[in-house]
Amino acid sequence: MARRRRGQLSDEDKTLWKKVTDTATPLSKPGPVITTPKEKVPAPKPSQRMPKPAPVVLRPPATPAPKPSTAISRAPDIAEHLRSAPVKMDRNRYGKLTRGKLSPEARIDLHGMTLAQAHPALNGFILNAAAQGKRLVLVITGKGVAAEHPWPDFERRGVLRQQVPHWLHSAPLAAHVLQVTPAHVKHGGTGAYYVYLKRGR
Repeated sequence: MARRRRGQLSDEDKTLWKKVTDTATPLSKPGPVITTPKEKVPAPKPSQRMPKPAPVVLRPPATPAPKPSTAISRAPDIAEHLRSAPVKMDRNRYGKLTRGKLSPEARIDLHGMTLAQAHPALNGFILNAAAQGKRLVLVITGKGVAAEHPWPDFERRGVLRQQVPHWLHSAPLAAHVLQVTPAHVKHGGTGAYYVYLKRGR
């Protein structure tokens, strides 16, 4: 028996292979695969690029302008000014005076008078009390209201309460007056003044 070379088919193998190839149905050849390249989007030109968004600056809310005040401005209260004035009389006696512990020796009521009527009446009353050696007198002006109000009869509505202390600290009364302070409530409160006179020589 002749030896066949390596890689050669025998007759039987050839016959078997022929039968296989005769009965086999060849597969259809696949068609070429067509690939469509992706369309490239051209990069925008420098002039066509979107502008960068402007930075957002947070600002505090605007403060509304203050509304004009409709309140009427008033002069500083004369009673507060007198309470803060230096104490010229004996302090122990002054403490009793402000607590209403001392009784006035005489009084005058200017309430309802005009300036022209009240000024000479006050001068005569203080000079007469000083001549009689009195030390504590009461001057009633009435509480009134601020004199800034534009009322026709404003002289009767508080201007005396503001003006009387100025008269008491002006000539000719200043030479006889030692201390002026608002009266205790039992003697009229802010509608009256204690006037403490100097001792007569």
